[in-house]
Amino acid sequence: MDFQLSEEQRMMKEMVHKWSVNELGPIQEKIDDEDWFPPDFFKKCAEIGILGITIDEKYGGLGGDVLMQTLAVEEMSRICPGLAMTYAAHSNLCMNNIHKNASEFLKEKYLPPMVAGEKIGALGLTEPNAGSDAMSLRTRAEKKGDKYILNGTKMFITNGPIADVLLVYAKTAPEKGAKGISAFIVEKDFPGFSVSRKLKKCGMRGSPTGELVFEDCEVPAENLVGQENMGVHVMTSGLDIERIVLAGGSVGMAQQALDYSVRYAAEREQFGQAIGNFQMIQQKLADMFARTEAARLLVYRAAEMAQHAPRGGKGTELTKQAAAAILFASEAATWVCNQAVQIHGGYGYCLEFPVQKLWRDAKLYEIGAGTSEIRRIIVARELLREAFARAGK
Repeated sequence: MDFQLSEEQRMMKEMVHKWSVNELGPIQEKIDDEDWFPPDFFKKCAEIGILGITIDEKYGGLGGDVLMQTLAVEEMSRICPGLAMTYAAHSNLCMNNIHKNASEFLKEKYLPPMVAGEKIGALGLTEPNAGSDAMSLRTRAEKKGDKYILNGTKMFITNGPIADVLLVYAKTAPEKGAKGISAFIVEKDFPGFSVSRKLKKCGMRGSPTGELVFEDCEVPAENLVGQENMGVHVMTSGLDIERIVLAGGSVGMAQQALDYSVRYAAEREQFGQAIGNFQMIQQKLADMFARTEAARLLVYRAAEMAQHAPRGGKGTELTKQAAAAILFASEAATWVCNQAVQIHGGYGYCLEFPVQKLWRDAKLYEIGAGTSEIRRIIVARELLREAFARAGK
């Protein structure tokens, strides 16, 4: 097994980290304090060429792999997790799904301006009453002539308040359940679309999250992504990649919390010596390192597998590995960041020290992109699938 990054992957990792330190580091406190989204963020991402990592060169992208995308999210998350999530929602959740599933007409229309940072993307799946049970979504789409008319509400939508282009799921045949879902590209200026409110969050501040409303929203029929009533394929084909890429964010936060803690343990003195000399602190650091490295290996392995394995649907090895990667990485990050606050003591609980922000930010990835509970169900289901088949159950 080759555990080395390719030269291209290594360069991406180093470039994004250096860029994040220089561009996001000086403003991260303002972003968190004011829940402020820097309006030039996507333009700056476009300038260094990271908005279309997995997008074909013909649309302006780099034509890179899932691991490159994951590395970019990881390194940005070390400095500003909120903006890293906003970046991932644009580049992966929205744009990569369009790239993999939309018609050539739609790809040529929407991908180039999104790669250039001229248009911001979002994914509209979750609803007020359809979170973990996403297949029960209530947003409806009825075809009338050359348009679809959408009605419904979407909730907890990353980039919702600022998005220009949204990949939205709605039921075109409600009586068919999951087999009656379709996917559409919606522009913010389409009649009937509105952002009802921006949500206030305790973490991932600076990443705009909102509630969206569709009231007789008119969507051109040509903006259907894939085939009518086949939206569940679009949805599931993207979920595995989404989980892997976002898991990179958890690895980045854990790494930064560890870095801060090692530095603090060497500098902070109590009882006449650095606290790093105390075995309880050493145990914490060792465990933090081990969990961070284990998470990184799980995530990188899943990202590599994503380049070759079947995507989406039931019964794939990738589905199991992707769910396991984000399950372990997200819980590892929450634990590592919690230990970082403990090592920093009272200072760690104060807003001027950055570990508390990582602590608040890390929790979201145990909830978003499928909760830890849902991920465990997925892993167990895949483990038991063949056993049940052999047992005739």
